[in-house]
Amino acid sequence: MDIAYDEDKLAELLLHVAGSLAGHPSAGATKLNKLLFFAELAHVRAHGRPITGAEYQRLAHGPAPRRLVPIRERLLANGDAVLRKEVFVGRIQERLEPRRQADLSRFEDTELATINEVIEQLGERTGTELSELSHREPAWNLVAEGETIPYEAAFLRPGPAGPRALAYARELAARQRPG
Repeated sequence: MDIAYDEDKLAELLLHVAGSLAGHPSAGATKLNKLLFFAELAHVRAHGRPITGAEYQRLAHGPAPRRLVPIRERLLANGDAVLRKEVFVGRIQERLEPRRQADLSRFEDTELATINEVIEQLGERTGTELSELSHREPAWNLVAEGETIPYEAAFLRPGPAGPRALAYARELAARQRPG
């Protein structure tokens, strides 16, 4: 699977998803990370390629983009967003609050449709619920803490996953490529 990483596109995706969650009481970093991950996997499954090409790593509470912190820091430094700390169900959540609209011209129609579908389907869930859901993804279970989650694993079905399963997923991904 050919993957081209676009950090500016990831920043715009972050702003778009965070902005879409503006009215939700539960919209902390955990929820935001999981929605980004689910959008990327959904687009891989439907179109054979990710939206931003960002590397997602396995962390204790679920997948997160490796470059999330530097991108978030850049958005904060540029005044494109602010970080709010709010209490939700007795826990402090860090909520990214956009100060400008995301530049949606960076996204193809299929990408925006996928992103918005994921937000619509999963946006009402809490970060904890999305974290638990991400832990049921074969892609999550394939790697150890801190390792990169391969996009090809999006083609795996639920169940035990191992090196043979990843090889099969890579074969499926190769067949999925637009030709």
